[in-house]
Amino acid sequence: MAEVTVRALKKAYGGLEVVHGIDLDIADGEFAVLVGPSGCGKSTLLRMIAGLEGITSGTIHIGERLVNNLPPAERDIAMVFQNYALYPHKTVAANMGFALKMRGMAKDEIRTRVERAAEVLGLTPYLDRHPRALSGGQRQRVAMGRAIVREPSVFLFDEPLSNLDAKLRVQMRSEIRELHQRLATTTVYVTHDQIEAMTMADKIVVMQGGNIEQIGAPLDLYDRPANTFVAGFIGSPAMNMLEGTVRRDGGAAIEVHGTRMPVTDRAGLEEGRRVIVGIRPEHLEIMEPGLPATIAVVEPTGAETHVVAKFGTQELTTVQRARLGLRPGQALSLGAQPDNLHIFDTATGARIP
Repeated sequence: MAEVTVRALKKAYGGLEVVHGIDLDIADGEFAVLVGPSGCGKSTLLRMIAGLEGITSGTIHIGERLVNNLPPAERDIAMVFQNYALYPHKTVAANMGFALKMRGMAKDEIRTRVERAAEVLGLTPYLDRHPRALSGGQRQRVAMGRAIVREPSVFLFDEPLSNLDAKLRVQMRSEIRELHQRLATTTVYVTHDQIEAMTMADKIVVMQGGNIEQIGAPLDLYDRPANTFVAGFIGSPAMNMLEGTVRRDGGAAIEVHGTRMPVTDRAGLEEGRRVIVGIRPEHLEIMEPGLPATIAVVEPTGAETHVVAKFGTQELTTVQRARLGLRPGQALSLGAQPDNLHIFDTATGARIP
């Protein structure tokens, strides 16, 4: 196992810079998830760590070794790809042991490692089958097994679940997390799915436009997003955002379209300052006084009901656990407790702590 240390890392294609001086520390044994929208640079960063992309400037260390100019085979990493990348003419056992065979490892040692990994992944009954005879989830397990047998210092996962159906994705992310807890190998995992990031990571790295917006534990990012981008990206349904003006008379409040929302006082809330108020859907309550709204859509999911309501021209989403019999067209008043309001600067998007 080893830590991964990235310093001032940049990547440019000709005159177009796509990764802008990233600094990142991933501790020994940590499960770090790189998350962000398509084109944010997360896969490029992963591929630079793997050695599949050259770097323009900066440094990458795996453990004590500077690996900038080392080929992938010499970096002591194992990568699991989105498309499995299995040899269709080889059996499961042969696919899992192929890299070890290329290293010249003894057959008995290869067999031992493959059988041990197969047992961990529930693949023992399938070792003599070919990939075409396996389900998508089983093929992904084979790809993971091929990585495990190498006993690398670092696992790299590039959106490994994106080709699976919804139910299997839930099952596989649980299995990957359980596997990490068992092996305790440093892991860097790329996804665009913030639910995967929240449920799997020790540390989430949120990226946008080739920059890191915030790094932290899942619940830290959820409870204290650094800016409006992180606030809107982390969480499903997404955080509600409203522009308003700070009012000080009669206690700190944010005035939104003539309606005042009391807020916990903090430095930086000067009278007349324009701010953005963020409210998580589970914190947006049916209450008086509040924002006058009209229900547009009611989405029962079983355990809870998602209600989309119109406040002026803006849509607000509230999550209700009680079955209240709400219906489209119904008027209601929505508000939140002062401690549950997130306040951001309108100009910069930065959180006002």
